[in-house]
Amino acid sequence: MRQQALLYIVIPAKNEEEAIGEVIRNVPRSFFPGLTVKVLVVDDGSTDGTVDVSLAAGADEIYTMPINTGLGAAVRAGLWEAYERGADYAVMIDADNEYPAEQIPELVAPLLAGEADYVMGSRFMGTIKGMKWHRRLGNYLFTALQMILLRRFISDGQSGMRAFNRAALADLEIIHDYNYAQVMTLNLVRKGYRMKEIPIRYQVRTTGRSFIRFVPYVTKVLSAVWREMRRPVSPRQPDS
Repeated sequence: MRQQALLYIVIPAKNEEEAIGEVIRNVPRSFFPGLTVKVLVVDDGSTDGTVDVSLAAGADEIYTMPINTGLGAAVRAGLWEAYERGADYAVMIDADNEYPAEQIPELVAPLLAGEADYVMGSRFMGTIKGMKWHRRLGNYLFTALQMILLRRFISDGQSGMRAFNRAALADLEIIHDYNYAQVMTLNLVRKGYRMKEIPIRYQVRTTGRSFIRFVPYVTKVLSAVWREMRRPVSPRQPDS
């Protein structure tokens, strides 16, 4: 890592005024010498106080989507904005407080050490107490599909907490506006980026409502996986 480096924490959000403040307040700001941490909230068409709460909690920057576009599109825009604003590293984390922002230092440690390009926080390597059975089942199925397609072990292919170095940010393609979880990993690993998982603590969502509905989710995600696997990808360059 160079002497001064920039880490962006990207938080996509739609109508998360009840939870996003705590997520932002839990983001560690000083944990590695020479690393500046900034929080970028991607407002995907919120109609509540998400933006005001985010700023009051300490968000450094807000990027507003022109209309509600979907989680995949918001993540794509937020990560690209982080890259364009000079990020050497980026973390994306959900705004619903299911994922432990305080574990961000553990998530980025493999990037800072040069051991990985792409890191996922794994609830199944950590704790999943309270996760509903149908969410566990869906996770198992979609994670198994990714393992089959990539021919490597993955413990939590649906994680909403991930980290990237600058090379991965520059090369990442998310072809799906609805969601990102599966196509992101397929895209980066197929291109040769080094992936690692670290254990994280899961906590049950206590506010708001998930956008996921079983039938639409399965239909749209399988379609996106099919499209991604049919697309040719260019392997990363050795100096990336």
